[in-house]
Amino acid sequence: MTRIHGFLKQMLLTAAFSALLSAQSIPQTIAGDRTSVDLTIYNQNLSLIREERTIKLIKGLNRVTLPEIPSTIDGTSLHYLSLVDPRGVRVLEQNYQYDLVHQAKLLEKYIGKEVQFIREEPSTKKEYSVRGRLIATGYAFQPQYGNSAPSYYSTGGMIVEIGGKIEINPVGRLVLPALPEGLILQPQLEWLLNSNKDGQHKSEISYLAGQLSWTCNYVALLNANDSKIDLTGWVTITNNSGTSFHNAGLKLVAGDVNVVKDAMKYDAMLSGKNMRAQEANAPQFQQSELFEYKLYSLQRHTDINNNETKQIELTSANNVPAQKVFIFDGLGDQWRYWYRNYSYRSQGSFGQQSNSKVGVYVTFKNDQSSGLGIPLPKGKVRVYKRDDEGKEQFVGEDQIDHTPKDEELRLYLGDAFDIVGERVQKDFKSYSSGRVVEETIEIKVRNHKEEPVEIQIYEHPWRWSQWEIVKSTGDWTKADQTTLRFPVKISKGSEKTISYTIRYSW
Repeated sequence: MTRIHGFLKQMLLTAAFSALLSAQSIPQTIAGDRTSVDLTIYNQNLSLIREERTIKLIKGLNRVTLPEIPSTIDGTSLHYLSLVDPRGVRVLEQNYQYDLVHQAKLLEKYIGKEVQFIREEPSTKKEYSVRGRLIATGYAFQPQYGNSAPSYYSTGGMIVEIGGKIEINPVGRLVLPALPEGLILQPQLEWLLNSNKDGQHKSEISYLAGQLSWTCNYVALLNANDSKIDLTGWVTITNNSGTSFHNAGLKLVAGDVNVVKDAMKYDAMLSGKNMRAQEANAPQFQQSELFEYKLYSLQRHTDINNNETKQIELTSANNVPAQKVFIFDGLGDQWRYWYRNYSYRSQGSFGQQSNSKVGVYVTFKNDQSSGLGIPLPKGKVRVYKRDDEGKEQFVGEDQIDHTPKDEELRLYLGDAFDIVGERVQKDFKSYSSGRVVEETIEIKVRNHKEEPVEIQIYEHPWRWSQWEIVKSTGDWTKADQTTLRFPVKISKGSEKTISYTIRYSW
């Protein structure tokens, strides 16, 4: 039995030694620089990166290092394909190495080891060195909690033993002999690949990464009588991914793409296309369809450097027909949150608070006849107008959602200075043991401008879903189940009054 155990032990040792020799004999190679790269950026802090590199492989096992990748890569989303031998090259193992050089990490590697300090003699100003043993780095590791990134924080100071004595925060410039093994300057991937043949393999690599995002912002210029606008849309790309992309193809996806919060996983990989040079006055982006979203392809290549914000014009149109609209929505804001609440529906003293501000809006249509007619991604619209001296002045801004073509946009820019609204409850009655309520509302709008205006008065039957207008002094339309619209025209320096009685029942 002892001889059998000895034989098995010898076989295990031999196998382990052979495996060690085999692992050590696997050649190490570094993938070449990107020969091409295409970016598809979503407006949800997510991007798909497709790049091509040439990798020199031998037949059999290869260890390949892929440098210059984003520090925000989702390693679980990576897809590799040899364009030379698609079925002959397989990724057996993948390691994402992100233990980057950091002062705290460097010092941790030297705890208990000898380090050197360069000091200066005060009288002669000459430098000299002292050696000591590092006991504590002065940093502590903060692990990751929730969405926060792991980090280091100071704990009070470095502790070193020099000449048999303990020094806290020793004087001098610390010098370390070498960069410790295991720390790298940039994040990188390391693969264990198996190849069926030797040679240079042109390879396609696709993966998802965060912190490479885009937003859309618009600038609008109103003409003198607020009847036309010039509109320019700008794409703003922000790259905090940890790497730069040179001569990259660029596509932007607009739409509400569902993303699993705890793991960015997509099965579909989008392939890039060569861009043709366009004339200077042609649109920079070509819009097309992608599933139920909109895809905007830049018709040229561009550089997107790390820690850079880049702006590219998306669309531009001049003399777009527009209209200035005044809206008085007098119901106090706090009562909108209690819509159809049974606790307040029969309380006559509730809902009497009035908003006196009259909002000013600019509307225009996103159609081809206006010079637009492409789907507009969501973003902030800043509106300007020239003053009497011809200088542009900022007059307001609003946020728009994704807007298909041929839809109208309405921008809320602020409140009119010379138009004032007033809303009061004139009467309140309850019938049928509180199951029927009648309320009379009076609305006054005063125009202090030196010109006539047209105002849309909005009212909201907020008490209950079942209602009817039993009396009104002005024309009205039912915009929807919760909105009444009374259009009124007011001459300069005058006032307009309307009233209506609404009956609720339940």
